[in-house]
Amino acid sequence: MKIVDVERTMVCVPFTERQHRITAREVYNWNIFELCKVTSDTGHVGWGETVVHYTWARVTNESVERVKGKSPADVVHDDSLGSGLQMAIHDLLGKILEVPVHRLLGNKVRDWVPISWWSIDASPQDWAAEAADAVAAGYTSFKNKPRPWWDIVAQVAAVDKVVPRHFKLDLDANGTWQNAASAIPVIKKLEAYPIVAMYETPIPQGDVLGNRQIRNTISRPVAMHFGSPPYITCVREEVCDGFVICAGKSAVMQQGTLSAEAQMPFWLQLVGNGLMATWAAHLGAVLTHATWPTITCTNLYSHQLLKTPIDVVGGYHQVPEKPGLGVEVDEEAIERFRIPADDLEPFVAEGKPFNHPEPRLLNSIVYQDGSCVHMAFTSQGYGYFSAGHGPAYSEGVRLEITPDDGSKEWSELFERAKETPVRARWSP
Repeated sequence: MKIVDVERTMVCVPFTERQHRITAREVYNWNIFELCKVTSDTGHVGWGETVVHYTWARVTNESVERVKGKSPADVVHDDSLGSGLQMAIHDLLGKILEVPVHRLLGNKVRDWVPISWWSIDASPQDWAAEAADAVAAGYTSFKNKPRPWWDIVAQVAAVDKVVPRHFKLDLDANGTWQNAASAIPVIKKLEAYPIVAMYETPIPQGDVLGNRQIRNTISRPVAMHFGSPPYITCVREEVCDGFVICAGKSAVMQQGTLSAEAQMPFWLQLVGNGLMATWAAHLGAVLTHATWPTITCTNLYSHQLLKTPIDVVGGYHQVPEKPGLGVEVDEEAIERFRIPADDLEPFVAEGKPFNHPEPRLLNSIVYQDGSCVHMAFTSQGYGYFSAGHGPAYSEGVRLEITPDDGSKEWSELFERAKETPVRARWSP
């Protein structure tokens, strides 16, 4: 029982029509996947996937060579192999042993696992449309991204109008609400909406006193990424109610066990497509405290690369019981979305992952008083607002996006904004 071949295929899976527009300014590279197809001398094949630009570890040439000639049982626990390769080896080993992957991980505690819809920040109208799609697809929760360049109260109000009462929002500010003094008033405004279920990282996670103050003041749970601050500090200082876990299999199992020891729930954040969502389901099936909806972002994509798409019922999807991951990969779709070798070659030559051209979009934060802040990339906003250069929340604020119009004025402003966000008066 040895691994004899590892085939790696780069694909670009189109986003859904709305997400193609929403993701264009920041996470536009998240539709680039590497598929790993691992073959053993027994004739079995295992599959795994990696979102190349959002993963806990990419697969490397070295890790591929390291597993060749080895028994899958000897390398299956090695997180350093990278996301897609480790997943594929689990799929392979399960098929060889004729057991589902969850049997390789531990004792199953649930047959169905919770899963959430996801979107980056967007207008109130887009969030409402995404939420309506989520409801229609069987989801009951939606994780999204409050940002200082949108009015979060208006965003939540828009969603509240189109979803049933059992539908919930998880709001992840990624630390942009700055500190407890800034965050608590925003959260208090949102308490008027029962659909808001919890908050993730409202302020920087290293602010132990501020996070504890928030947790002791508000009426919703607070989630924080496992390990920051250290686990012992989180538990001792009671800075959060549960965790976000994103790692390789062995680290996930360890962190999930520690969470259970502290009686703290968590969600798995394993971003990817159909294979990743299935992998996360097997992990969630054996981890007792994986009770918050898993974040996979599968809803972003127009195709799951599976012959049978994942079916979400009442916010849960069923853990497969067939050998391995228990799903059948759509190899025709993989070929259809394969990135041509000529497009990959320049990146391979430089030892870099394939990526799309950098977007030329001017992102302008427009305030009600007519002032604005121009950014070349919305990713600049995290450091800018966390450092206190603008308010964590401003009523009526919105983001205006202006594509490159070819003018000298646009190019000059864009180049200035690339250096640092530019404060000015708004002129449409």
